[in-house]
Amino acid sequence: MWPDIVNGIFELFGAPFICLSILYLHKQKSVKGVSWIHVFFFTMWGYWNLFYYPHLEQWYSFFGGIAIVIANTIWLYQLLYYLNMNRTRKENHETTQH
Repeated sequence: MWPDIVNGIFELFGAPFICLSILYLHKQKSVKGVSWIHVFFFTMWGYWNLFYYPHLEQWYSFFGGIAIVIANTIWLYQLLYYLNMNRTRKENHETTQH
């Protein structure tokens, strides 16, 4: 039982740290120094954990996992949005200069 509690605490407290990245990216509106692929991997792992933890009856991990999956999903969406937005701006800028 205690390993589930500890894991659940790590999962739960991981979410606010990811939220710091979300807030920073929202402020900067530009993706630098992080790849969306890494965030995608850990987001998918989080979704897997939401399926897996109940089979192990690890409910603290499951509920902590919900928080981190929500945060990672928002961050992934935000990364893809700003990457696409900045790529589109760059393409538009290049076509208007020719």
